[in-house]
Parts: sequence; C-alpha cells; structure tokens
Amino acid sequence: MTNLLISVVVSSFTPRRSEKMPFLSEIRWHGRGGQGAVTASQILAAAALLDGKYVQAFPEFGPERAGAPVRAFTRISDEPINIHSQIYTPDVVIVIDPTLLKTVKVTEGLTKGGKLIVNSDKNPEEVKKEVNAPDAEVYTVNATRIALDVIGRALFNTPMLGALIKATDVASLDSVMKETKTRFPGPIGDKNVEMIKRAFEGVRKA
Repeated sequence: MTNLLISVVVSSFTPRRSEKMPFLSEIRWHGRGGQGAVTASQILAAAALLDGKYVQAFPEFGPERAGAPVRAFTRISDEPINIHSQIYTPDVVIVIDPTLLKTVKVTEGLTKGGKLIVNSDKNPEEVKKEVNAPDAEVYTVNATRIALDVIGRALFNTPMLGALIKATDVASLDSVMKETKTRFPGPIGDKNVEMIKRAFEGVRKA
C-alpha cells in the first residue's frame, strides 16, 4: 500500500505541527496556470517517496486558468502524515514566476528562518528586501534563462526543483532526476534533467 497521497484538500483551520512528526517539511509552490507548479509538487513527492519518506502533494482548490496565480503544496516526513489540510505555515516557499512577487504575498505564513526560493536574475539580497523577509533564507536562480537556453521554452518548474534540492534536504537529487525522467520520458526528460542540474549548481543564497 503506497504512502503517496495526491489529492485536493480544503480546511478552515490552521493545523499545529505534531510532536510525533519532528521531521515534517511543508512546502508551498507559487506559479501561474500552465507553468507546472502542481507537476513540480508531484515530482518532488514521488522523489521523496523513492527516498523512503511519507508524502502528500496537492493543488489549491480552485480553477487553474492559464496565467492566473496558482498554489500547490507538498508535505514530506519521516513518519506517517496525519494532517489533512492546506499548508498555512510552510517551511519552504518556491516562486516559479517572479512577477508574482509584486502581486501575491508569497511569504505569508513562512516560518521564521524558513526558506524562500525564487526564479529571478536578481541577487538574493535584492529579493529579500523586495519581499521584506528579514528572517528568511532567500535563494535565487535564473530558471528562466536556464529553460530558454536548454529547451527554448518558458518551462521553469523543473529548474526550480534543482534549486529546491540544493537549498534543502527534503529529497535526493538522484531521486528527483529519476522521477523527472519517469514523468517526461525520452529526450524531453533528458533536457529537464539538464535544467535541474544547472539550477542545482547555479542557485545563490542570501
């Protein structure tokens, strides 16, 4: 019986972290419809599952119109996950589309000392000031340039997986690349893996 849950979850209350799950990581993805935030969340969950973790991956309940802001969520734990709600206090926030920094409060609920990973050509210190997140660890990677160089299209979600793995230990790089090639077989998978590697090497930290 698999311990992977991919579903839509809605809740009206803010969950407390359980003392029984000290290794729980909660991750929130910000993107726009069509940019693959949900897909990235699912690849990450499947990769962590390969690593022997318990996981959940789910989108925010609502329409995913092309270009409209979209959120997706991933939970990863060393122990069974008994929370079934949206993520309100993420440990990590990933912003696939940098234009959202001006229109969405991406740091809402981010835990003190949490990690903000942004697709941006700016240095992380600039982004940290822009979003007014003095207590956050901020990382930037130019996923847009990586995608255009490698695949010639605006597909930023898989490079952001590479940046996430460099900034955290929620899953192994090998498992993320393996699951990416499972999701995108053939030459397109190879190109996505190349983008993941380039982002992994190119991420910067404030």
